[in-house]
Amino acid sequence: MLFKVEMTIAIPDSLPAERVTEIKAQEKAYAQQLQRSGKWRHVWRVAGQFKNVSIFDVESHDELHELLTGLPLYPYMTLAIEPLCRHPSSIRDDDS
Repeated sequence: MLFKVEMTIAIPDSLPAERVTEIKAQEKAYAQQLQRSGKWRHVWRVAGQFKNVSIFDVESHDELHELLTGLPLYPYMTLAIEPLCRHPSSIRDDDS
């Protein structure tokens, strides 16, 4: 199952800078692990914002929920999630 996930991050100013640096490092490692596994297929930064647009390829809604809530930045995120399906005009074999 493919999902488009928009993640908007708003870290409170009250969080110590050292903690923010630590969380961002954990987030990067976790995100790269998910990309290597094929679960997080694409990630794009939205220019000028602390936001990304990503494509996840998971077995179920529950798996998506588990992966997203496992993100170290999850407590500071607003998510917009949309299920995707293959377009009949697509020429790509790996987009289902």
